[in-house]
Amino acid sequence: MSKLKAVILAAGKGTRMKSDLPKVVHTVNGKPMVEYAIEAAKGANADEVCLVVGYKSEVVKACVTSKVTYAMQTEQLGTGHAVKCATKFIGSEGETLILFGDTPLITGATLSKLVEYHRQNENKVTVLSAIVANPAGYGRIIRNEAGEFKKSVEHKDASETELLSLEVNSGMYVFDSKELNEALNELKTNNSQGEYYLPDTLTIIKAKGLKADAYVLEDAMEMTGVNDQDQLKAVEKIVQERKRK
Repeated sequence: MSKLKAVILAAGKGTRMKSDLPKVVHTVNGKPMVEYAIEAAKGANADEVCLVVGYKSEVVKACVTSKVTYAMQTEQLGTGHAVKCATKFIGSEGETLILFGDTPLITGATLSKLVEYHRQNENKVTVLSAIVANPAGYGRIIRNEAGEFKKSVEHKDASETELLSLEVNSGMYVFDSKELNEALNELKTNNSQGEYYLPDTLTIIKAKGLKADAYVLEDAMEMTGVNDQDQLKAVEKIVQERKRK
């Protein structure tokens, strides 16, 4: 069984939270948001977890009780750059899950299915996707006529036809660690944001003739990200409901 690691992106300030605290330490049902992502990673049998921290990193470290390692992102230049800060941790063996510290509804069971699908299909990268009624703002998954994965394109860079896709990129992935590190080195900033986009690694890996794919989430709610206090309250309700069940 190959080794599975997880990198959780937790460096953002989260300005829309209207708070001085780093976004990922806001609590959901009495627990820092980021702990849910750590639990999900461990629930999918990740042996080691690395948090990429930046804004008020000492506050994040003080709130996290789980055993994790840390990587620093001093300036924020996109998701690709955030993951790049953890290249030493990622290494070149086994697989690496990429998760967010602000998606407390993702479960270990779902991540296990993602990893299983990735391994069974001998993919080098598999993105967790979802079909949603309103995909505005999300990166789109583009497939060919046969329904095979073609690419993931950011909303701002998508053509009118591409924007019609209701399959969206959750931002969560499982990668072959070696291929991830090699692809991170090839990332460029030639896009509307001038940032290093992590989804571009899919195109880089695919261009090598290797398998890139998307695994569709059964319940799109699991990829919900928390960006403001209203979303935090909504997510808390769902977590409490799950506990009751």
